[in-house]
Amino acid sequence: MCGIVGAVAQREVSAILLEGLHRLEYRGYDSAGMAVISESGANDCRKRVGKVAELQRALESQPLPGHTGVAHTRWATHGEPSERNAHPHLSGKLSLVHNGIIENHETLRKKLTALGYQFVSATDTETIVHLIHHHYKQQRNLLGAVKLAVQELEGAYGMAVIHADEPDKLVCAREGSPLVIGVGIGENFIASDQLALRQVTDRFVYLEEGDIAEICTGHYRIWDINDVPTQREIQRIDTVAESADKGSYRHYMLKEIYEQPHVVKRTLSGRLSGGKILAEIMGSKANDIFKSVSSVQIVACGTSYHAGMVAKYWIEGIAGVPCRVEVASEFRYRKFKVQDNTLFVTISQSGETADTLAALRLAKTLGYSASLAVCNVAQSSLVRESDLYLMTEAGPEIGVASTKAFTTQLVALLLLTVALGRYHDLDEQQEANIVQGLHGLPELMHETLALDPAIKLMSEAFADKHHALFLGRGAQWPVAMEGALKLKEISYIHAESYPAGELKHGPLALVDSNMPVVAIAPNDELLEKLKSNLQEVQARGGQLFVFCDKSAGFSAAPGLDLIALPHVSDIIAPILYTLPLQLLSYHVAILKGTDVDQPRNLAKSVTVE
Repeated sequence: MCGIVGAVAQREVSAILLEGLHRLEYRGYDSAGMAVISESGANDCRKRVGKVAELQRALESQPLPGHTGVAHTRWATHGEPSERNAHPHLSGKLSLVHNGIIENHETLRKKLTALGYQFVSATDTETIVHLIHHHYKQQRNLLGAVKLAVQELEGAYGMAVIHADEPDKLVCAREGSPLVIGVGIGENFIASDQLALRQVTDRFVYLEEGDIAEICTGHYRIWDINDVPTQREIQRIDTVAESADKGSYRHYMLKEIYEQPHVVKRTLSGRLSGGKILAEIMGSKANDIFKSVSSVQIVACGTSYHAGMVAKYWIEGIAGVPCRVEVASEFRYRKFKVQDNTLFVTISQSGETADTLAALRLAKTLGYSASLAVCNVAQSSLVRESDLYLMTEAGPEIGVASTKAFTTQLVALLLLTVALGRYHDLDEQQEANIVQGLHGLPELMHETLALDPAIKLMSEAFADKHHALFLGRGAQWPVAMEGALKLKEISYIHAESYPAGELKHGPLALVDSNMPVVAIAPNDELLEKLKSNLQEVQARGGQLFVFCDKSAGFSAAPGLDLIALPHVSDIIAPILYTLPLQLLSYHVAILKGTDVDQPRNLAKSVTVE
């Protein structure tokens, strides 16, 4: 959520820093600040609550001239939105900005207080700047002080720090929260997102986990996690390739399908540390709220509702917490009893979905203990009106049919599940296993997307069809629901989804050679039961299209087409198995000749009832 910009140049930098903050406003924030080293050696700072425009007005009345500076937009985690909690934080002649969460900040605060440091904020970040100041008094060297300080930090951080006694230098460090160096001529920059620096350079160096860098006007140096000097590749970003167009893809939807490994990394960035999930990413009060939660109510619409259905399996099966999921438009218009200590969770890509937003406002009058929004738009009404929030970080999604927004919602909801589970049925080893699975997910997504040619060939069997049936069991049933929705949305084929065990209770009457049946078959505890269900389809002349685990024991046969996916854990499987269903729907729509990105009668953000 937070944004960092820094600069070391031979020209005034405040305007560059301010423009960088403007470019990061999409990320969401509640305060903004800037510190610049003046030619007189002063380390001056301006901070304001609210929009970057408020900081801009402050700078117009009280400019910050200088050639070295850092700036920041903050979304509150530790401490309320206020000027004293806003970044940069100062200690003596030091100024520091920071993204992430320092888990051992309370221990560090006690240590530094004993050393005589006085804290003026409620943030975890202030402990870092005082810690660096403490080491600087012995080192008299900014780089050395930062290297010593990071050895004492536990958690996630992307930070940038300047010192008035070393006015031509900026030092930054990254662990779990992204930082990028912008390479210029006679000037260099850093930011949490390359977008902040596109007005000054098109050359970028992406820092890796554990990297520390020293940035000067004419050069930069990088040390890796083992304190070994290292080189990172300079990447040139073409303006056209970066812009919100289709690039080399035929449609936005296909581009966004292929973006999913990258955006999932972004969803996870800064939220995992030491085999654990940082619950504070959802708000400073998250842990206190989660301790008392005894049940969860999820409300959403459309694709987001399907994400909530998957989350129900996770929250009950992993965390051990009762969970109900309802369509927002139905939730609003029925009577029900609110259980004590129930967390009210809303899910929306836009954060402006009318029914979901109205459900949240209703929930506030009904006695729910707290609310949490899972959303992609930081400044949306849903986020602003919720007690806690978890941003999906999917970035702009242009195609009306949701793809990367759905998978990032699933990742976010799994993070929520683990955070809740700590206070119920989840132990440390189970959490570590889930974190390990999440780390490996982007690569598995790449492997799955490589199956696109085979899925395109499979889609030809749907070209003359008017109906389709999607089957899944357990947490894969909502994934089947999402697959059916995608096919309906963009190809206009009538598609339905059912739990596979329900076939014999009615849907089996529809099965014949003109009804393609799509099944999702990971290698889990329900696999053998699913195989029995699919034999019922084959016995009635149905055409099966099965997306299965490569170790699931299926063999292609007449009437049975297979796409074998990489092996994945049961918990992560619903996220991975979403991708081939998206590709299938896309290729069928192409064959049908429909408008893939703007299907008839649909809108991206449903802001009316």
